[in-house]
Amino acid sequence: MPHHTPLIGTIVAGLVVAFAMGALAHRLRISPLVGYLFAGVLIGPFTPGFVADSGLANELAELGVILLMFGVGLHFSLRDLLSVKNIAVPGAIVQIAAAIAMGALLALAMGWTLATGLVFGLALSVASTVVLLRALQGRKLVDTQQGRIAIGWLIVEDLVMVIAIVLLPVLASIMKGGAVSTGDIAYTLGEALLKVVGFVVVMLLIGKRLIPALLHWAAHSGSRELFRLAVLAVALGVAFGASFIFDVSFALGAFFAGMILGETPLSRRAAEETLPLRDAFAVLFFVSVGMLFNPHVVIEQPWPLLGTVAIILFGKSIVAFIIVRVFGHPNRTALIVSASLAQIGEFSFILASLGTGLGLIPPEARDLILGGAIISILANPVIFAVAAGSLDKARHVDAARAAAVEVEREAERREHLVVIGYGAVGRLVAAGTREAGRAIVIVEDQDDIARQAKADGYVVVVGNAADPVILEKAGIRAARKLIIAIPEGFEAGGIAEHARRLNPDLAVIARAHSDAEVRHLKAHGAHNVVLGEREIADRMLALAAQLRVG
Repeated sequence: MPHHTPLIGTIVAGLVVAFAMGALAHRLRISPLVGYLFAGVLIGPFTPGFVADSGLANELAELGVILLMFGVGLHFSLRDLLSVKNIAVPGAIVQIAAAIAMGALLALAMGWTLATGLVFGLALSVASTVVLLRALQGRKLVDTQQGRIAIGWLIVEDLVMVIAIVLLPVLASIMKGGAVSTGDIAYTLGEALLKVVGFVVVMLLIGKRLIPALLHWAAHSGSRELFRLAVLAVALGVAFGASFIFDVSFALGAFFAGMILGETPLSRRAAEETLPLRDAFAVLFFVSVGMLFNPHVVIEQPWPLLGTVAIILFGKSIVAFIIVRVFGHPNRTALIVSASLAQIGEFSFILASLGTGLGLIPPEARDLILGGAIISILANPVIFAVAAGSLDKARHVDAARAAAVEVEREAERREHLVVIGYGAVGRLVAAGTREAGRAIVIVEDQDDIARQAKADGYVVVVGNAADPVILEKAGIRAARKLIIAIPEGFEAGGIAEHARRLNPDLAVIARAHSDAEVRHLKAHGAHNVVLGEREIADRMLALAAQLRVG
């Protein structure tokens, strides 16, 4: 059996080169996404050296899209989706129509036919799932009103693209002079809509009962591996079934599977189990995009490429901004939604490939679509950062108002306790601290858990405690003690080191699950480390000594 196969070579080359380029991008203080895209260019067919299998790369990237959309569905309830339907449905449809019109005008200016322009504009109208979610997650906006509108908008776009892909062969037949009646077009469109509706109905009637029951059984089997496998089987199985049976996109199928599971208590554990694979395959998505890019398009078609990029970055964004404002939402929401949609991705590639294969668009149009995708993905983090700046400024104003109240409270709890993590252990520590009448500040990086801590009446700082800025916000310099309640011992070591640097007199207590973690934590500033297994054993021995037999 040969050790080198296209699949192994593609995975290894994609991840290794992506790591190298991502690390370089991080070193240069730019988005790692830039490094991942450049890694794809390096291992793609248009640069010398090793060439990975682009077909396999695209399929691996599709797994990333499935797992990512499944994870989003875990945090996006049906109630959230319905709450934004009034803006997401008309907004997405109007924005798609505007992008098609702009793309058609550019196509006509280049001498292409109107039908070619319609397909070209359609490919420019739909945003990338991976890029949009990465942008929202990076700013912790997924569970906000802005995030729900953007994701709902994206779901509607995906549904429109599913229908468009079904109708493209009909359009190709018309262009080639085939006899296609109005009845045939209506039948094809009705069939596509019926399949989508059928999938949604099956998921709500059957999936809503079957999926939670399956995961509940796996969780209570006592096998962590079996539960992890069950989560992946649900995500991938539903996505594949949705595509195979109902002709619905993988992403949409996975999203609904996650949304149904998200209504159960197992959603958080399911999200944790799929996170490593989601991150790895999301990286392969960006690598696969980079592999498709032919750098010569920049030299051979600079002005058409500039027009394409302008439609993606500015045309679509301006239309989306106006739509959100018309529906009465503030400028902050309009900026976030419009910036989220200022890029194109996976559906655009599908439409470009299908359109080229059917003879609807020339290869030059496909190159422009790919070039526009690369440039828009590179530019989107910058655009999103500028748009999110207004939101951050408003948050700082709100924080300043709250700070006036906190200054008065600080005098009463001068020697307060900072607890990192509001999980099972953190909740018990916080409850005990409150019962003892001590002032406490919680630091939690997961939005849903942070909201629960706030609902429980605690002062909460949302963010990663490994960031010294977050520790400063928690008042670490004025704190007396720090309890690191998260289960990751090695990550806790970094937190302890940052905290002791800011407050050398701080007493640090942490938890560990191995002797190696104990040594690591003590070496990085923890005064006391609680090793779970040892404490349990000591307590059991103490209880055993108290028991009398007979």
